[in-house]
Amino acid sequence: MTMAATAGSGVRTGGMTAEERKVIFASSLGTVFEWYDFYIYGTLGAFLAKYFFSNVPPNVGFIFALLAFAAGFAVRPFGALIFGRLGDMIGRKYTFLVTMTLMGVGTFFIGLLPGYATWGLAAPIVLIGLRLVQGLALGGEYGGAATYVAEHAPQNRRGYYTSWIQTTATLGLFLALLLILGIRTVMGEEAFGDWGWRIPFLLSGVLLVVSIWIRLSLNESPVFQRMKEEGKTSKRPLTEAFGEWNNAKIAILALFGATAGEAVVWYGGQFYALFFLTQTLKVPAVTAQIMIVIALALGTPFFVIFGMLSDKIGRKPIILTGFLLAMVTYFPIFKGITHFANPKLEAALAASPVKVIADPSECSFQFKATGTEKFTTGCDIAKAALVNLSVNYQTEDAPKGTPAQVKIGEQALSATAPDFAKALPAAIKAHGYPASADPNEINYVMTTLLLWVLVIYVTLVYAPIAAWLVELFPSRIRYSGMSLPYHIGNGWFGGFLPATVFAIVAATGNIYSGLWYPVAIAAMSLVVGFLFLPETKDVDIKQI
Repeated sequence: MTMAATAGSGVRTGGMTAEERKVIFASSLGTVFEWYDFYIYGTLGAFLAKYFFSNVPPNVGFIFALLAFAAGFAVRPFGALIFGRLGDMIGRKYTFLVTMTLMGVGTFFIGLLPGYATWGLAAPIVLIGLRLVQGLALGGEYGGAATYVAEHAPQNRRGYYTSWIQTTATLGLFLALLLILGIRTVMGEEAFGDWGWRIPFLLSGVLLVVSIWIRLSLNESPVFQRMKEEGKTSKRPLTEAFGEWNNAKIAILALFGATAGEAVVWYGGQFYALFFLTQTLKVPAVTAQIMIVIALALGTPFFVIFGMLSDKIGRKPIILTGFLLAMVTYFPIFKGITHFANPKLEAALAASPVKVIADPSECSFQFKATGTEKFTTGCDIAKAALVNLSVNYQTEDAPKGTPAQVKIGEQALSATAPDFAKALPAAIKAHGYPASADPNEINYVMTTLLLWVLVIYVTLVYAPIAAWLVELFPSRIRYSGMSLPYHIGNGWFGGFLPATVFAIVAATGNIYSGLWYPVAIAAMSLVVGFLFLPETKDVDIKQI
């Protein structure tokens, strides 16, 4: 397997100079701002669904908002190709400036964009367009930042120094949540819901100015500068990285054995956990965000701890341990979150299970492409109503031609009855299903503890990943080579996780069934990474 040259002679392994510490700090801080830009969309997804997808039912609008969120992830690999090529040909520093400008401008204009009520269909179309701009920018940002930092770091501390770049995604989310909580508290929920949600997007303009100033103060990567002086930069980085089998094979294995699993653990443990609290368990948004913020604050130092540990024992064992833990414990952890965050829902699910009893030929997939389709059969009417109420249900087949009914405990309701739309919510409430989580019954300590465990899994798989990817590719194609598998993994496998999980839940009626998606992907990466990817901590990446 071809990779960067193995550890060789003359490689400095001592501490970093003041200039090198400066570039680590500056590039990390600039990247925090870019992640903030990218993730405030996901954090404010409920408000964006309300204003930009108000023409469809709320639950469908939320899924559409998630898909628009995922659109930014969908184009990240294309950003990786475009800016990876530029980074390998003209330099790391100038590529930074372009990507951050695109990100900041895209975020700022989301804050100014009129909603569906004003612009009609043009509003969600422009929103998706701005998300695509953000995705392209982030596709070029991460690979450059990781490469830039790694090429400045001493060889025996590369995992430690690149782990600071790994903290930036979580710190960007942390910054987004903290600012949103502060603005909501000061403004009040009504004003924030009306227009205050736009402020975090507009603040991106300020962060853009700061980011440009930070990046302008940096020098070019010494490895790239030396390649340029010696005329060894690649003239065809994409062809070299992906058109030559030895390098393409590394990219494929890095995708399926590392970045895909890392992505689903990252987005499952942070973003989906937030959505699960607010959308499924009906925990008040501010309460959920506070618990997530605390878990992130307590978990973030472990990025640096595991990055430093990877310099001693290797990247591979730490990342694979994270995959294994997620695969084995995701189901019990999310069930535990239900137990501690909404015990009444857990009790109702156990005491009064809901069943849809219907002819299977009348039942169709519950996630629709446009949100305008009509559920006309009794089975579809019953399932659609339960999905809208966020109620867990099971399906039981009935003989052909049997009218569909919903059974709650021992009570049965005909799905074709004229009063079904009113009778079902009343019956659900009567059997103990809460409309929302009771703040007085939430076990805040245990819920936050479980959220913290999910963040620890994130730090295991994410802290060493930058060093691992950088070390797999030679210097002349490093930016391109590592960026594409990273952004396919995180953009497609991770970015589509919230929408995919919610669609699976809507289709099956089981609030936990969507977890099979991250569990299966983590299991795949565990096997592929263990069997086919090498340990790289002793690779000398400064050989050109």
